Formats: sequence, structure tokens, C-alpha cells
Amino acid sequence: MRDVRESDALDAKTQQRPLAVIDLSKIPSDKHVLIAGPTASGKSALALEIAAKQGGVIVNADALQIYDNWPILSARPSAEDEAAAPHRLYGHISGDQAYSVGHWLREIKPILASERAIIVGGTGLYFTALTEGLAEIPATPDATREEANLRVKAEGFESLRDELDAETLSRIDVQNPMRVQRAWEVLRTTGKPIWRWQDETPPSLLHKNQYVTCLMEADKTWLNARIEQRFDLMLKAGALDEARANLETWDPKAPSAKTIGALELIRHVQGELSLDRARELATILTRQYAKRQRTWFKSRMSHWKKLPLPIRQDS
Repeated sequence: MRDVRESDALDAKTQQRPLAVIDLSKIPSDKHVLIAGPTASGKSALALEIAAKQGGVIVNADALQIYDNWPILSARPSAEDEAAAPHRLYGHISGDQAYSVGHWLREIKPILASERAIIVGGTGLYFTALTEGLAEIPATPDATREEANLRVKAEGFESLRDELDAETLSRIDVQNPMRVQRAWEVLRTTGKPIWRWQDETPPSLLHKNQYVTCLMEADKTWLNARIEQRFDLMLKAGALDEARANLETWDPKAPSAKTIGALELIRHVQGELSLDRARELATILTRQYAKRQRTWFKSRMSHWKKLPLPIRQDS
């Protein structure tokens, strides 16, 4: 059965339509290309188009597509796509291994030094770390995170916010519980406020004159329809068989278990959910994830060159 991934989430003809009106001559062939966008927006198809016409290796910038055990559900490029152009950093990490943006930066560094990279994905942190640098903050111990979680549950995240210094409060979104908790955890773990770590960030791997950007901005209604259709195609491509293959080693705490739809399909295979309910929940979660991606792009990558989607066919 033919694989279905993000690059052909709809039929191939439909997926390729937007690419026909993109003037690739405006993309310098001697620069790296950074393509970001929400899930199901057609990023991989654009990367393949650039690789076919200009050359280059396609490099993964998706935090879940690095794992080897959910190729269909994580929307990794198909075997056909990987045969059409060289791909790097896809499916090369065991699903039970921790993998951070720091790991990714170390792996992409030699690629950038030796090849023209077309970097594509939806993990905004990877792109900002690549172009702005990454603060080398020590990992938060499990005990500290659990302490924070318990306090938030019992007292609200405001209790953590009240313990942060004025400079930290001026730099973070104090209405965002995740940002507040992260700042508190860093202070608790290291004894140093998060802004000091950020100010000591080493130089970025890429400089502005080495790359061009493309941020795919998808109409919400259009994108939601693609998300729903893509999950159906994933099921047809064998996502249930993939869930059955993962059942024996399933661990909800494993890093790859964050793949959207994994838990829902596992629960279906275990007899806890109907397939319709699993599909519904996975689709809702994907839409919520796309919303979080758009929020990140708007707040951290607003200076990127935009590609509004869908593109009118008569434009």
C-alpha cells in the first residue's frame, strides 16, 4: 500500500498546485532555505520542489519525525519522497530516547558545513535556536518539575510567578502558565534567573546572509480540512498497523509517545476507544497543535518571509 505522509496529505495534483505559482528563481541556490509552517500545510512538498529544481538536501526540523517508530502518524516523508531527494535527520532516533533541540543543533552543524540544506518542519524552537542561538540551560530534574506541577495544581501558576524577579517578569509572558513555570524551574534548578542564561546565549549556527526563509501561513478553515483528510489517509496508509506494531513496547512516557494520535490509536487497539472516537480526538489534538504552532510563529518568527495559503489557482 502506498505511504501517505505530509507531502501528499491530499492527492498529488492538489498538493502541488500552490508550488506552481512560487517563483523559485527568487531563492538563491547558494543559500540554505528554511521552511516553517503548521502541520499539514504542505511544507515537505515545497522542500521537494526546491530540491528538484535547485539541488540540496532536505533536513528535518520536526521534533517527532526524528523518531523511528511512528513514520506514518508523524507524517514523515514517504519512501518515494526520500528516493526523489536526499533527506537527513528523519527516523534515526529510537522512540524511547530523549532528544532535545541541543541534540538537533549538534547533528545539523556538520550538514550545514558541507551541504546546501533545505530545512523543513514545524518545530519553531528548532528554527529560532538555529538562527538566534540556544541558551544552554541545564535540564530540569524530574523532582523539580513534579514540585512545580503540584504547586500549580494546588495554588495556581501565579504562586510560581510571585517568586520570580522583576527582570524575568518584564521579559516573559506572565499570563502564560508554561512560560512562568519554565522560568521558575530554571531559577529553582540553577539558582540563576532565566534571562541571565538567555543573555549568555552563544552565537547562532547560521547568520542572516547564509539563508532565506519561508513561513507558510495557512487559512484556518483550509488547514483544518486538510488535517481531517490527512488523518483519514494515514489510517488508509496503515496507521492502525503501526499502532499494533508499537503496542508491545508502548510507554506513554516515551518521547515518541507525544506523536499526535499515537495514544488514541493505541487505546483503540486496546479496545478502549472506537475508531471514530480515536479519529475525532486525534483530529482535535492536531488542530490544537497547529494553533500552538501559529502562535509561536507569530510571536517569534514574524520577521520571516510569508507564503499565504491557499494560493488562488488563477493568481
